[in-house]
Amino acid sequence: MIVLKDVVLHRGTKVLLDGASLTINPGENVGLVGRNGTGKSTLFALLDGSLHEDGGFCQVPLHWRRAQVAQHMPETSMSATAFVIEGDTTLMAARAEVADAEASEDGERMGQAYTTLYDAGEGDAEARAQTLLLGLGFMPDELERPVNSFSGGWRMRLQLARALICPSDLLLLDEPTNHLDLDALVWLESWLKRYPGTLIVISHDRDFLEAITKVTVHLERGQLTRYGGSYEFFETQRAQKMSQEQGAYERQQSEIAHLQKFIARFKAKASKAKQAQSRVKALDRMEKLGPVLADADFTFKFAAPHHLPNPMLVLHEGRLGYSKTEPAILEQVELSVLAGQRIGILGANGQGKSTLVKTIAQAIPPLSGDLVKGQGLRIGYFAQQEMDLLDAGSNPLEHYLRMTKALAAQGGLDGQSTREQDLRSFLGQFHFGGDRIHQAVGTMSGGEKARLVLSMIVWQRPNLLLLDEPTNHLDLATREALSLALNEFDGTVMLVSHDRALLREVCDEFWLVSRGQLAPFDGDLEDYQRHLLEEARRIRSAAQKPAIPVSTPARVTSGPSRPKISTRAMEKIEKQIASLSRDKNALEAEMASSQDPGCLASLGQRLATLDQELESLEEQWLTMNA
Repeated sequence: MIVLKDVVLHRGTKVLLDGASLTINPGENVGLVGRNGTGKSTLFALLDGSLHEDGGFCQVPLHWRRAQVAQHMPETSMSATAFVIEGDTTLMAARAEVADAEASEDGERMGQAYTTLYDAGEGDAEARAQTLLLGLGFMPDELERPVNSFSGGWRMRLQLARALICPSDLLLLDEPTNHLDLDALVWLESWLKRYPGTLIVISHDRDFLEAITKVTVHLERGQLTRYGGSYEFFETQRAQKMSQEQGAYERQQSEIAHLQKFIARFKAKASKAKQAQSRVKALDRMEKLGPVLADADFTFKFAAPHHLPNPMLVLHEGRLGYSKTEPAILEQVELSVLAGQRIGILGANGQGKSTLVKTIAQAIPPLSGDLVKGQGLRIGYFAQQEMDLLDAGSNPLEHYLRMTKALAAQGGLDGQSTREQDLRSFLGQFHFGGDRIHQAVGTMSGGEKARLVLSMIVWQRPNLLLLDEPTNHLDLATREALSLALNEFDGTVMLVSHDRALLREVCDEFWLVSRGQLAPFDGDLEDYQRHLLEEARRIRSAAQKPAIPVSTPARVTSGPSRPKISTRAMEKIEKQIASLSRDKNALEAEMASSQDPGCLASLGQRLATLDQELESLEEQWLTMNA
């Protein structure tokens, strides 16, 4: 088991753990929660051995194999599949031993090395790696793409796949759901539920924690408190404890009353639709957790819009994509966005959600069709790439001064004050007061950057909020603040998110992007998860690729049609694969029963040759079916 006893841990002059104690039993799935900056990632460094305690003691069993997501991505032209396979440290060690044994020409050592290699999973390494990649949202035609051709978010998925393929007794995952779409997140949940070792995960996704953890550890004020239940159990217990602290409870009464007022207002508006009923349940949770939410150290509000055009915008017969010379991503799109709607946009990875959002945000024009904006439409658009566009060398105040100057030049100011003192006061509401207002953005955390972008949207006083994955990098307290602010917002909200709790709390209806079309989705998020599984089965059945079990819906692709492959040629390859597979099974059975070192060495060499032949045939088969 993992044991921490009276642990003291510093980072610089800051005390992160101050006499903290904790026990984690083998095989437990643990959620590690706490506000940003309390030291959760530093605690991981203590558990993985890269840091040592300043006092007390921390004990992790010496024989436990540990795995976690590497934070630094090497520049390599290695294929995605090969890169993930390299994460299997046991297999890599077995391969190295085979190479050394062959070089030594020691028959007995070679026999043992080949047996170890077989036991390490050499025969199915490629299939295991590709199953992980497909589950995390990669497409079949991307499995052999070089690593350095992928963007940052996809490289993090590659690192996650490397951590998952590595045999381990202790798996440490720090915000694994960042950069994942909802379909990949659902797949990851399913994988982690089957993980046999001890899992400790840092996450700000409540539904994710609820699905995979059975123990919650709360890090607060240098102490670790263990709760013997999931995240919902932790929330309830903490709320009850806070309610019992009468002084704090009394101070929270006005804020709790405010929460209850807006909850009652939205419950009264809820229809019988499944989405709305799910939202009522989510608001019930907020009401129950009033003391916790009221105690949050960060809250904000969207000011009431000056104008509420209705409809906000209309798109008729839209063809959406990026080039008129290429087939469209979405066809025959009909949409009308009305004042006050709360719309969640669903769709599997690559189906066209981002294309739809960018078109509505007017970042790209429709290829054809009529897009009509309501008079006075002001869009507040949050996109992850906006964080990348922040000037690393500039501070928050400088970003505001540039923003107000640009808006003034475009005639986009709507009565907001641009006085520097007023901008400073506004930034202070988002925790950018004091010295932080002069902190260079390049030195900020991901959560701080996201909060800065969010504050700039709030300042512009939009009437249509278009939010594309706004919760990446936000801690739970900021996510709660965002949920409350969106619920009180008088304008229209369109939301793309893998955070199911946020979707459930904010959205009254869902739109589904799938197979090149946009349509209303008549169901709740649980129905949508079932839809994803059905889509996966449909695609798996259609693909009929036995070497690579597809676990996630495929991305919409377009391009010229391929020439038909000869059925006879495909059948020939399939027969060869079947024959070689039978030979491989026979060899493996013979190796399992043999004790002769020389015989084992010979069998191992033949098995390696068979694996190479099978790999070549499977690549041919995949190419024909691509």
